[in-house]
Amino acid sequence: MIGDMIAKARKEKRMTKTELSRLTDINIGHLTHIEKGERNPSHKALKNICKALDIPYQQLMYTYDKTINEDQENYNVVSHISYNKLLAVDSVSGFIDCPSNVPSSAIALKINDDSMAPTFTKDSYVFVEFNTPLNSKDYGVFSLNGDVIIRKFFARQDKITLRADNKSFADISIKKDDDFYIIGKILSK
Repeated sequence: MIGDMIAKARKEKRMTKTELSRLTDINIGHLTHIEKGERNPSHKALKNICKALDIPYQQLMYTYDKTINEDQENYNVVSHISYNKLLAVDSVSGFIDCPSNVPSSAIALKINDDSMAPTFTKDSYVFVEFNTPLNSKDYGVFSLNGDVIIRKFFARQDKITLRADNKSFADISIKKDDDFYIIGKILSK
């Protein structure tokens, strides 16, 4: 997946592989293998690539050991994962212990409404792994038109639906013109 994200960033920056190769001192053939997912870049190479593309390193690091399955390819997961946006946190409650069964968690988020009840209750915490491709029925954290929401994810071909567990909240069908990103996957509550 990291290769797909590098290719996406490079193309959005309108940079050729030749230019990226020159700026990073990485052989163009090696860059091609990286973008095709046939090889992973070293951490040093990834830092150089990010510097050349003028994008944050950590956002791509979250995708380092992730792979994309056929369903995720069908809904074009790479177009819904950001390489240059960070989750903005308005307040910090302090630290919370990270359970041993979710070692790849990056953050614990407090549930601020009852949209996901009874699965996730208001004021409970969920543990989130950033920039993880989702499968249908996974719980995730999403940015939708500037709002951050937690929902159950459903993908059918190129149609994405977000569903609250609380039936009083309507399903959300993602439209092509929506500003939609997958922030991360909820690993546990």
